[in-house]
Amino acid sequence: MAVSNHSDAPARQGPCVVVAGGGTAGHIEPALALADAVRRQRPDARVIALGTERGLESQLVPTRGYPLELIPPVPMPRKPTPELLRLPLRVRDSVRRTREVLDRVGADVVVGFGGYVSLPAYLAARGRTPIVVHEANAKAGLANKIGARFASKVAAATPDSGLPGAQVIGIPLRESITTLDRAALRAEAREHFGLDPQAPTLLVFGGSQGARSLNTAVSGAAKELAAAGIGVLHAHGPKNTLAVQEFAGPAYVPVPYLERMDLAYAAADAVVCRSGAMTVAEIAAVGLPAVFVPLPHGNGEQELNARPVVDAGGALLVADAQLSTDYVADRVVRLLTDEAARLAMSEAAQGIGHREADSVLAEMVLDVAGK
Repeated sequence: MAVSNHSDAPARQGPCVVVAGGGTAGHIEPALALADAVRRQRPDARVIALGTERGLESQLVPTRGYPLELIPPVPMPRKPTPELLRLPLRVRDSVRRTREVLDRVGADVVVGFGGYVSLPAYLAARGRTPIVVHEANAKAGLANKIGARFASKVAAATPDSGLPGAQVIGIPLRESITTLDRAALRAEAREHFGLDPQAPTLLVFGGSQGARSLNTAVSGAAKELAAAGIGVLHAHGPKNTLAVQEFAGPAYVPVPYLERMDLAYAAADAVVCRSGAMTVAEIAAVGLPAVFVPLPHGNGEQELNARPVVDAGGALLVADAQLSTDYVADRVVRLLTDEAARLAMSEAAQGIGHREADSVLAEMVLDVAGK
């Protein structure tokens, strides 16, 4: 590996780990969870993130205390297309700039999590710096399929990711989630949101922007939920409004957005939500019984994300078109009023293994770094 003689090159101490997981929170959060785990295992390690100006990493990475090196973005189609063939100059420029970063910081290992930051990282590191690939989704994207071909180690969240030889470890999650004690925080969490301190409580959210179908179905069952003695914490999305008729019973609390997901998880006894990879992993890790409603668009990825938890008995799965007020009033109410069923689902969900993924991946990465 070539290392530049830059006068400001850092003094070599512990291993230098470069993480490439820019773009969406689904790529960035596992990268940052790994970074935290590496630092816990090797306090002398340096962890540096690759990213672009247009991704969420420009906000998330610095606030978590890690340096961010910016490279030119390379748009990544989910499948090989003619568009990819028309990007050779952009790919070449991004790879060159990434290689300069790897040389300057003295990278010992590159860890990619997919997306448009990972492809130039893999190509820049190939044959020069060891590579570790992690795939969070049930179906691997193109960048990780390419990176896995010459990676030292490959890890995946699920068994059927499409990456041959991948070690199934789950998704690295931040420590505030993996160590969350829902029971210990419940009273504080209920008070924080203005929820009934004793009533079974349903958490509803549809991602950062909300989901209209979830909003309509659950709010439409407000009368039945109240009659069953169930409280509700409902994040409807900052661009949506939610008018909920008040009925006698535990509070139904609508909020635009949840800043404290740890408190939201602690306040809840069950959740109705979408099934993005990170959402599924977090909910399974904290042992929250779930009703997953996959996004009805795309390639069916969200249903695949939810399937391992559903098959293990930790969640229910309902199609977006089938989620109705009647479904909530019947099936969701039955779940919230059956404590034994919820306990069994909680134990099944926690058995999926996401709680240990950050430490397991950190061990793999440090082993490959060889320091």
